[in-house]
Amino acid sequence: MPHAHNMPSPGFQALILCGPGVSLNTFTSSPEEFPKALVPIANRPMIWYPLDWCYRLGITNAAIHLVTPPSSFAAIEAALSTDPHLTSLPIPRADILAPEDLTQNTGTAEILRLPEVQAVITGDFLVLPCDLICEVAGEAFLETWMIKEAGLGGITGSRDSFGRPTNGSLGEYDGRRGGLGVWFQTKGDDSVKGEETDFIATSSALPMTVAPPKGSLLPHISHLLYSISKASLKDITDEKKVFPIRHSLVRKHGHVKLLSSLRDAHIYFFPFWTLDLVKRNETFDSISEDLVGWWAKARWQDGLGDKLGFPDGFVKTRRTQNDDMTQQVPALEDEIDLSSMTTTGPTNGMTTRREQRVLASRIRESSGSDGGFFTKPTKKTVVPPILAYVHPSQSGGPIVRRADTGPLLLSVSLRLAKLKAINESAGQQLPSSPFAHKSKIANPAGIAQLCTVTKADCLLGDHVIVEEKSVIKESVVGANCHIKKGVRLTRCVLMDGVVVEDGCQLSGSILGKKSRIGKEVVLRDCEVQGGHLVSDGTEARNEKFMTFEGLENGDDDDDSSQMGTDAVGQSEGVELGA
Repeated sequence: MPHAHNMPSPGFQALILCGPGVSLNTFTSSPEEFPKALVPIANRPMIWYPLDWCYRLGITNAAIHLVTPPSSFAAIEAALSTDPHLTSLPIPRADILAPEDLTQNTGTAEILRLPEVQAVITGDFLVLPCDLICEVAGEAFLETWMIKEAGLGGITGSRDSFGRPTNGSLGEYDGRRGGLGVWFQTKGDDSVKGEETDFIATSSALPMTVAPPKGSLLPHISHLLYSISKASLKDITDEKKVFPIRHSLVRKHGHVKLLSSLRDAHIYFFPFWTLDLVKRNETFDSISEDLVGWWAKARWQDGLGDKLGFPDGFVKTRRTQNDDMTQQVPALEDEIDLSSMTTTGPTNGMTTRREQRVLASRIRESSGSDGGFFTKPTKKTVVPPILAYVHPSQSGGPIVRRADTGPLLLSVSLRLAKLKAINESAGQQLPSSPFAHKSKIANPAGIAQLCTVTKADCLLGDHVIVEEKSVIKESVVGANCHIKKGVRLTRCVLMDGVVVEDGCQLSGSILGKKSRIGKEVVLRDCEVQGGHLVSDGTEARNEKFMTFEGLENGDDDDDSSQMGTDAVGQSEGVELGA
């Protein structure tokens, strides 16, 4: 699809974290050859989606960094050069950053402390996961962040969240801009049983005096007060038998929403000073729970900002000579009293705004040791806000999801398969989704006449062959797959090069790259590792078929190469809010 830039470069850098894919271990057991970032979603490598999102936002060239362990560097580099979907992205390609000390177990906040990462980030930046699927345009988030935090670079003369004029570059004055995170609803049409969820507490942002334009994200923006995973929340409630709430939270925020069915999308807009905060707090391991969680609590918990080092974080400022000159100029409203210039009404007896400021200063500050009217009060640590955008659950609305488990990979792929193809939307003069494929069936000549493929909810890649008497419904079939006679596929995802022999019945299953399914096999809700052979006549449900290396002969049963593990749903934790 074409990649027209909807806006000029926003000046942001992007870190896309290419994690180990532990929850997709059926397909990522060998990250040196097939890392999580290359697992296909709807026939495209997973990493394509956040890359495309960044390009459409206007972040290009060397401003995009794919952060990966050194063990996966070669595989990702080769894919960027050879995969047709990745090579179709704008040139030059994204930079691959493989820090020497980065392992498959390194925490996300710890990644931000690595010297290589600290060296490449020179300004405000984004952090994204490689498994992100987001139809909401990046410029919508950027616009919201700029309105609430950056003041559009001070061009409009607006004030930031602390009431300071945004005269500096990108809204800087004496303080610092805050951050923005994204959460989405896990309940609804696309809900997946056992999906990981987070617990957050929010308070409403300041009321808007003017209604936002249609499609604006501002009505869904709030201040984040608390953020923790449901698993950690369960540990706390199990230990204390209650959910503890500090009095300072209630005193400062009388109306608090507790939300327990959301999930952190791991989309973060961070100001540059965040790197210093992470560096000072070496105990921060996770961005979601530690960096964002403690930052949110520091807004209302007295003294926590000092302990975390926020005051020091406000000292280091990147300013140009022009910025310094700008800050030497007093605010316009302090120099010109427009009310005194009026010619449309009397001014006798009126106290100007300038006079009000001076009189108020005398009353408030006359007790100062130097007797001056404008003695600066003792500064109190002011923690910038961390904003939360909660994506609403709407039937048919734009998708914001993560595909980091087998069930989620299946669910997201099947939803994307239902998108109208670009050629279909063009014929109906309708806008197409950024994730739409050029056509739903890339190789119509490979489909036999005596078979059924439901085009509305299926997606078939290049060079796919479907033999007669086969039925394919609501499925995604990767390139170079061969579906033989009498096969029935329902709600399945087949990666590239899969062969399904005669008479198989497969439903709700994911078949790894170049796997082979024997004759008359019946699988339901199963996962098959790439390159694995499922023997003829196998019947299974909720199992994972994987090959384990290093097993000695005689140590296991004859069918040790096939191991079924019951699918275990994750705990949903404690429901404390809607």
